[in-house]
Amino acid sequence: MTSLMRPTEHAENPTSPRPTLDVTIPVHDEEHDLAPSVRRLHAHLSRFFPYPFVITIADNASVDGTPQVAAMLVTELDNVRSVRLEEKGRGRALARVWLSSDADVQAYLDVDMSTDLNALLPLVAPLISGHSDVAIGSRLSRHSRVVRGPKRELISRCYNMILRSTLLTRFSDAQCGFKAIRADVGRKLLPLVEDTGWFFDTELLVLAERSGLRIHEVPVDWVDDPDSRVDIISTAIADLKGVARLGRALATGRLPIADVRAQLGRHPLQPCVAEVSPGLLRQAVRFGVIGITSTLAYLLLFVLARGAVGAQAANLFALLLTAVANTSANRRLTFGISGRTKAVTHQVQGLIVFGLGLALTSGSLAVLHAVSGDAHPAVELATLVLANLAATVLRFALLRRWVFRRAVA
Repeated sequence: MTSLMRPTEHAENPTSPRPTLDVTIPVHDEEHDLAPSVRRLHAHLSRFFPYPFVITIADNASVDGTPQVAAMLVTELDNVRSVRLEEKGRGRALARVWLSSDADVQAYLDVDMSTDLNALLPLVAPLISGHSDVAIGSRLSRHSRVVRGPKRELISRCYNMILRSTLLTRFSDAQCGFKAIRADVGRKLLPLVEDTGWFFDTELLVLAERSGLRIHEVPVDWVDDPDSRVDIISTAIADLKGVARLGRALATGRLPIADVRAQLGRHPLQPCVAEVSPGLLRQAVRFGVIGITSTLAYLLLFVLARGAVGAQAANLFALLLTAVANTSANRRLTFGISGRTKAVTHQVQGLIVFGLGLALTSGSLAVLHAVSGDAHPAVELATLVLANLAATVLRFALLRRWVFRRAVA
């Protein structure tokens, strides 16, 4: 099969040492930003990075002058190479470049250089030493310093909440464009990653975590790029589809996670100890935190879907997705139940509780539309918030006294 990857011709010193780090910059139509960004990264690595390195420009089927700029940089700077792919897709570019690299550690960062480069050495050092397997920059750490608008902040936090609730992830920031992986780990995990776009990062991290690998997180200083061309809504929808697909694959055992864990996973230092269910007050507090986060995620999903499918269908979609995530989060965090025993039963019972919530919220929408046929979306949202508050109280009572009754007893 013919490879879609065509390395640009560039001079190499045959006596140069094998690189410890390969930093990939995936680009598509970035003829204006590419040169200053690569020069800035090259200068930083040359001055502060104590190991051999290479910078790889991964051109995702650009149709502007990006290939010519990349070729110029390869000629101008040592340890810079360019790779051309004929198909778009950030995930596709990273997988192809990383699997062909001979570096010990592969990393990537976005061409806009939103992340402070001083975090690069702390990002990769634990991988070089063997202490960790994957490393990510986190904008959601309390020690991070981030400049971005409230819309992106809300979407990012809701997305990561959905991941923690549905896929039981523990890493804090799945989408920061600043990550690294050990080469031996990448060779095992990358062939299992199906997504070729923006969900690539999330899928790789979930597979790494499920395989028992250690994920190192670095707080970053990050400034949002106001000229970013990422379509937030389409990306969010694609990510949610990716979450559903990956969740099904994990639930059905289609992915060989056990094999990867046996080869690369880090075993626990001591046997797991059964958890004790927290008391009523702590349960209420945890349930409240999960409920607030679920409500924010619900509202975001409703707003994203309403324009495409209408208010009632958007309400059903948003409530169903957040209900599954809410049940999973409460099962693990509020009522202290881990493992797969009765997990399906709990979800079925949770869906029954969801049905009551759907009746309450849909009924409130029906009453609103009966009173005012052309209600403003803001009024719809306010009505749904009040209905969800009532549904939340009912949900806590049913989860505590019915769904997870044995854990409470």
